[in-house]
Amino acid sequence: MQQSMTKYVIKRILLSVVILILVAFIIYVLMRCLPTSYVESMAQQRATAPGSKSYEEWLEQLNAQYGLDKGIIPGFLSWCANALQGEFGDSWKFTVPVTEKFAEVIGVSVVMAGISFVLELVIAIPLGVIAAVRQYSRTDYAITTIALIGMSLPTFFFAALLKLVFSVNLGWFDLTGLVGRDYAQLDAWGQFWDMAHHLVLPIATLVIISIGSLMRYTRTNMLEVLNADYIRTARAKGLSEGTVIFKHAFRNTLIPLVTIIGGSLPGLFSGALITETLFSIPGIGYTSYQAMVAGDIPFSMFYMCFLAVLTLACNLLTDIVYGLVDPRVRVAA
Repeated sequence: MQQSMTKYVIKRILLSVVILILVAFIIYVLMRCLPTSYVESMAQQRATAPGSKSYEEWLEQLNAQYGLDKGIIPGFLSWCANALQGEFGDSWKFTVPVTEKFAEVIGVSVVMAGISFVLELVIAIPLGVIAAVRQYSRTDYAITTIALIGMSLPTFFFAALLKLVFSVNLGWFDLTGLVGRDYAQLDAWGQFWDMAHHLVLPIATLVIISIGSLMRYTRTNMLEVLNADYIRTARAKGLSEGTVIFKHAFRNTLIPLVTIIGGSLPGLFSGALITETLFSIPGIGYTSYQAMVAGDIPFSMFYMCFLAVLTLACNLLTDIVYGLVDPRVRVAA
């Protein structure tokens, strides 16, 4: 059994590495095919200086400087060789090493994603179970309506609605930013609460937008389990409804939930690009948006590959958990 599990994990890791290489290549090709870039903007700026070289000469020089004069395949292989050594180049937009800028801004995004992820699980799963247990009741209809609203509302619309109500009309929160005007004058505890206060609306946006699909998925799987023969048998034995729901039904519902839960965390980081931009939160999403607008290929490449690695890591963890809880998966693999 242990040998089978080891073989299963190794196979999944190798498959993830192959997928990562293919995804990185696609991202590299897309970055090279952008209609505009930092290099072209810099060439235009330098060409306008008195007595300067022509735009074409500057463009050729800058392309050679950043390795963009190579073909797609040689350029990608060169990028991979540097990436394996932890060298992702300097950000053209922020003029610092890509990894340094990433380390500077990732903390805020991790906090937002972590809190949102926990709240999503705490809210969506219990509501999905309640909706399934009370099928076709008013509670079920209300929870289903909330889930559909969360799934249907675009992030930018819901964020704008929160800002209109709680920032403009009620004045409870600032419209944008991570800290307030008097942040520097506050003590450590005051700075913590000031920052937490500014993260309420962005986190609320991420949670409300993401709970709908998990809530519906939980309800669907819970209904399927509740209609199974062994649940009817457990009830026929005289077990209490609470024991039937939480000890037998819910435990078996968790197995298929692993898939959607494992895929929701990368979605929080990718969704943070819109949320952080709307609220001007200096996290990885907002920073990557600025880099993409400026045609910053090194930082954009790193950010997209970061999302790819995060997605593959979560999928790999999901596969491993599946293999542990269901031996049939290992046999089939």
